[in-house]
Amino acid sequence: MTEHSRLSRNLRRQPKQQRGKERVEKILDAAAAVFDEVGYEAATTHLIAAKAGTAIGSLYQFFPDKAAIFNAMELRHTQRVKAMWARTNTPEIIQLPLRQTIHTLVKAVAEIFENSVSRVVFVQFFLNRHIFQSIDDSMTQEAIDFMASIFQQKNPALSEAQCQLLAEVCVNSSNAVILSALRNPDLEYRQQLMQQIENLLVSYLEPYLGGERSPDVMKVMKCPHCQSQKLSKNGYRRSKQCYLCKECGKQFVEKS
Repeated sequence: MTEHSRLSRNLRRQPKQQRGKERVEKILDAAAAVFDEVGYEAATTHLIAAKAGTAIGSLYQFFPDKAAIFNAMELRHTQRVKAMWARTNTPEIIQLPLRQTIHTLVKAVAEIFENSVSRVVFVQFFLNRHIFQSIDDSMTQEAIDFMASIFQQKNPALSEAQCQLLAEVCVNSSNAVILSALRNPDLEYRQQLMQQIENLLVSYLEPYLGGERSPDVMKVMKCPHCQSQKLSKNGYRRSKQCYLCKECGKQFVEKS
């Protein structure tokens, strides 16, 4: 059963017109705000309806209770996460240098949590697990499997067990920082915490994945003395290409 069919089953009445679909999304956004403000236990369907600016009867047309609303939020979050996995597990992203690959992944995750529904679902998963109907620890394992697949493609020399171990550390450490960030009311500091995930993962993964060089990426030669890329070929020495730096004037031999 797909997430879409589960959501359809969860709704008391499936909206057919665009206006109805927009109303459902408005209710979910309002529920996220209410759960964030007062907590799940204190939230009521009347509070959610008021926040959505809709009559309680209109809310009940789609959802029988707040549990059904929260379950719909779970499914919305799951849809976004799986869509992100599909967008980022591509050769174009995997063949990038390590930092660029991690930057792309972290940015994609951060964009998910710009949505209030996903923010609330993520935080509640760690604080209020018993209210969940669809998401469980299997989703964390799916995230680990996703990252392990990325690592295996970036460095085929790593064993499956090694990739799983690296991925588990990355996912669980990232989740801890994300949780801390999303619970912080200071938006600027929250963004700073999210940005640190990239540095954390790159530093940890560098010994395992930092040395890969995609055959599709042109090797960039730099002067070892001044790091300039303005070079000219300058003959051979012991069958190795020599270069002359146009910036500092020094010569060097290409390393094998």
